[in-house]
Amino acid sequence: MEELVGLREGSSGKPVTLPELWGPCPRVRRGIRGGLEWLKQRLFCVGEDWYFLMALGVLMALISYTMNFAIGRVVRAHKWLYKEVGDGHLLRYLSWTVYPVALLSFSSGFSQSITPFSGGSGLPELKTMLSGVILEDYLDIKNFGAKVVGLSCTLATGSTIFLGKVGPFVHLSVMISAYLGHVRTKTMGESNSKAKELEMLTAAAAVGVATVFAAPFSGVLFSIEVMSSHFSVWNYWRGFFAATCGAFMFRLLSVFNSEQETITSIYKTSFRVDVPFDLPEIFFFVALGAICGVLSCVYLFCQRTFVRFIKTNRYTSKLLATSKPLYSALAALVLASITYPPGVGRFMASRLSMKEHLDTLFDNNSWALMTRNSSPPWPMEPDPQNLWFEWYHPRFTIFGTLAFFLVMKFWMLILATTIPMPAGYFMPIFIIGAAIGRLLGEALSVAFPEGIVVGGKVNPIMPGGYALAGAAAFSGAVTHSISTALLAFELTGQIVHALPVLMAVLAANAVSQNCQPSFYDGTIMAKKLPYLPWIRGRKLGSYPVIVEHFMNRTITTLAKDMPLEEVAKVVTSTDVIQYPLVESTESQTLVGTVEKTHLVQALQTVTPGQQSCLQDILTDGCPTQPVTLQLSPETSLYQTHNLFELLTLQSLFVTSRGRAVGSVSWVELKKAISTLINPPAPK
Repeated sequence: MEELVGLREGSSGKPVTLPELWGPCPRVRRGIRGGLEWLKQRLFCVGEDWYFLMALGVLMALISYTMNFAIGRVVRAHKWLYKEVGDGHLLRYLSWTVYPVALLSFSSGFSQSITPFSGGSGLPELKTMLSGVILEDYLDIKNFGAKVVGLSCTLATGSTIFLGKVGPFVHLSVMISAYLGHVRTKTMGESNSKAKELEMLTAAAAVGVATVFAAPFSGVLFSIEVMSSHFSVWNYWRGFFAATCGAFMFRLLSVFNSEQETITSIYKTSFRVDVPFDLPEIFFFVALGAICGVLSCVYLFCQRTFVRFIKTNRYTSKLLATSKPLYSALAALVLASITYPPGVGRFMASRLSMKEHLDTLFDNNSWALMTRNSSPPWPMEPDPQNLWFEWYHPRFTIFGTLAFFLVMKFWMLILATTIPMPAGYFMPIFIIGAAIGRLLGEALSVAFPEGIVVGGKVNPIMPGGYALAGAAAFSGAVTHSISTALLAFELTGQIVHALPVLMAVLAANAVSQNCQPSFYDGTIMAKKLPYLPWIRGRKLGSYPVIVEHFMNRTITTLAKDMPLEEVAKVVTSTDVIQYPLVESTESQTLVGTVEKTHLVQALQTVTPGQQSCLQDILTDGCPTQPVTLQLSPETSLYQTHNLFELLTLQSLFVTSRGRAVGSVSWVELKKAISTLINPPAPK
């Protein structure tokens, strides 16, 4: 029975059906159909990449916000439990320590039982993948579940363990991108494209950063700096579009949940806008950058040395191999015991969350001047209106607590990086840098209590500006990136310190990049992942070194006129994936490559006595591939290194006037770069 929809105009009241109602309006119907068809064409002509990237950004924003919401409730429950257990030190100590110990043990045990790839940051492995190396199961969807659960437990420990979520969230975003890519190829009936996959993975890395900090610009630039040696400008729009969708959705959810009135920065500041700093202060900002660069080198060296010690030590290596949850529990117990507030934790603001750490460190008032003529007691409970009191203790003063915080968090973070669980390490480094800057800013405010007089005007020094510069400089030096300056501006919504912050970041990178590899490169080396070392400073010494000096001259070629008996001997006696194919045994002119699997299949179908040489089975259908790219013996090491990184290559053949004379793979290239950077001692 047809559905009754209404009355015809001027009718006697009899209901009419849909066909009868629209029947007299063919022009309107054609117009609506035409409009819908035009809209459909407009929507699909932009390409499915837009919808794919939008879905990726929105989905990651939902995951990030949901995790933050759930983790916030768990952290508040821990604080409530700590307050309600009473004044007994034993119960309070147990409530403070058992909680993170249990969470970290579960995080390590659960994630490692699902897949070992879920531990750590994930950025070093991703950087290796974007260089062209295939890591099996790294982007498996089961890794996603293990990472989400393990990371949630890690973050639920709050500032007790002092870890973040940037690296793991980049890993999660890339896994979602890979999964959506597989779904799209099956749905659209497309063939897998390696280049297309790398483009989407690069955009997904930007989404991971953007949905943590709601910072789309710095998210794109940071992902490029940290994970890509070369970047195609064509991929810019992909990264920015996906990151913007993710950041907008992430902040929109906060507004919908009544956490904020409108879309604003995560860490609000109240710096002066008219005269945020005086011109002579530029020198102190540059000096702060140099200090952060030196301290970053010390941190990177100590972190790599300690990780190497943990892996080679007789007891810790055995513990990590047999019982990772036990090692995690022991490390968590040490860290939680030190941060126990009535104990040592009172001197390092241990009752503040990581967000509250940054909110207080970016305060534009000078704490040293505010406490010069007064000594407020250490509060029994944090005062929400004066959280900066947590940084002051009558025994230590502001300078003592800041210095003690830096010393303790320095080695505590190094210890935390050895725990086999999903965790990010960027946010702790960012906070440590803010504390370094705050310490210098407080010292300057005491040295110049009335401010620096310039042109007859006096403007007091804002320690919060130095904290902002220190956070960007130290994190930039540790990660070897400049985009941390922009990240600091997007996080705080302030750009009045743009010039001094950028100068501090540049000074810190100038020191760090010439002395130590970045945190992620150091992790790649510690895990012995395949990678190409960077030619530091693009040395002039890399230009005289040419391919002829380091290429592999022993290559096994297959000639078209080679008898099948010899071809079979070569195939059975060598262990390579593909063979260079030459025109003849005499000329050795390279004409292509042939896969070993295809060659074995073709040899198995050969009828004895019918084919006499390799050319016969090639003619019968054994597939070959042309060599579209090759090196010359005169190609420089610098050009070869750039070519391998730009095209994510694994190996190339070397030809001289078309004749195959050798090959270059990652092995030869890494050895040549190592010899260039660290030349052997003269005999």
